[in-house]
Amino acid sequence: MANVMIQYNEQGELCLYLPKKDLEEAITHFEFDEEQRWGGEVHLVSGAIYYIDPMPSRPKLPITVRAKRLQAA
Repeated sequence: MANVMIQYNEQGELCLYLPKKDLEEAITHFEFDEEQRWGGEVHLVSGAIYYIDPMPSRPKLPITVRAKRLQAA
């Protein structure tokens, strides 16, 4: 599992930033992106998929969370 930051980039797109690799990628899909539940599978433009344990509510961004890579790009 890696620490990643979920934030908005300069274009206003939601993105995932992986500091260890200095990699920032736009997010195409969140499994849960609701006020009552947030997280789950996170799909990136590159095709990579990460998993963030679902949270009971949508957090304020930016936020640093632990994510597990499910599928490489």
